[in-house]
Amino acid sequence: MLTEINFDGIVGPSHNYAGLSAGNLAATAHAGQVSQPRAAALQGLDKMRRNLALGLRQGVLLPHRRPDHRWLASLSTDYASAPALLQAQAMSASAMWAANAATVSPAPDTADGRCHLLVANLMTMPHRSHEWPETLAQLRTAFAHDAFAVHGPMPVPFGDEGAANHMRLCASHDAPGVEVFVYTVPGGPFPARQHQTASEAIARAHRLSPERTLFVQQSVEAVAAGAFHNDVVAVANERVLFAHELAFADKDGFYADLRRLLPEVEIVEVPASEVSLADAIASYLFNAQLVTTADGPTLVVPMEARANAAVWGWLERHQAGNGPIRRVETVDVTQSMANGGGPACLRLRVVADPATVDPRFLVDAAKLDAIEGVVRRWWPEAIDPAALGNAALVRDVETAHARLLEALDLSGYLTGNTNPQKS
Repeated sequence: MLTEINFDGIVGPSHNYAGLSAGNLAATAHAGQVSQPRAAALQGLDKMRRNLALGLRQGVLLPHRRPDHRWLASLSTDYASAPALLQAQAMSASAMWAANAATVSPAPDTADGRCHLLVANLMTMPHRSHEWPETLAQLRTAFAHDAFAVHGPMPVPFGDEGAANHMRLCASHDAPGVEVFVYTVPGGPFPARQHQTASEAIARAHRLSPERTLFVQQSVEAVAAGAFHNDVVAVANERVLFAHELAFADKDGFYADLRRLLPEVEIVEVPASEVSLADAIASYLFNAQLVTTADGPTLVVPMEARANAAVWGWLERHQAGNGPIRRVETVDVTQSMANGGGPACLRLRVVADPATVDPRFLVDAAKLDAIEGVVRRWWPEAIDPAALGNAALVRDVETAHARLLEALDLSGYLTGNTNPQKS
């Protein structure tokens, strides 16, 4: 049975605020501050528990090995002798934002009836550009079943940042959907991360119907305001599209196409006169998980949304007016938020039969408790970016990562030396 499974990235033990991501206003604003990797990982686990309590299926993606010695070797250096910038880029924990892991097209949309995943190349930012090989190894382990097709990345220079720039709307998860690829164009103050060519190639690789696939430009205003991915200004789930008025370059054309292809679509647009782009981006109102629960469409927002008077006021008016979003849940992911990632950044939505997924990547309350035990025992309590070159910190990070993989029985996934998938 096809169902929504949210795969959250476990926040890695090297989580730090080095401020490496141009255009991500939160990340650059907190550059140089002391991070709390243990608290960050625990906040992420609590968010997953909240999802389980909402009746959702939950999975995990693993933090990557850090520092990335393989990548440093390709630059003819090692961690001890690398410049501070390369050390920070090699130590980045940004793989925690699983929305950038891949683009996902469920089986009802594809010509071969398989769920397709294409790993993102993340080529625009050096600290993220070396993530894809390890992400691909995880995806090929977690989704080894014939129900899936897992693709390698788009070639350079066609930038692709995964599901953060992709939306799917449908009557229900198991029905054919309309897939929306949102791209950016160069010329603004920040890099254009999602290239139209990459989006079009992904649609072809996933064997999508051209008649039910849309390519939409993100507005220049949104990118300039700090919406470095579409999921900072828009999110969709089943028949609901939730977006800021200034999210898209040609919203009227996009909305008309969407209504033609999916007449039952419910478009919830937040006017700029009520919530400015600045407030939307600072609060990550749209970088929320929009999910379906027994109560109907539910929005899982960060605490920062409640703290913003304009944002919370709009949400209260929407619910009081009996709008499509029936319930709003708040979660504490402040450590992730300070580095530029909200609830939606932390998860990759996959519509699939859970029985076809490697069970080591699926979690319940007991497994989350086990992961929490590893985090409390091994994750560093704090990291000062100025101390990233410390050899003791490197040992602590590497040890913590190894202990997590041991606990999840996934120590060999990078070499293909993993246990057979359990039935």
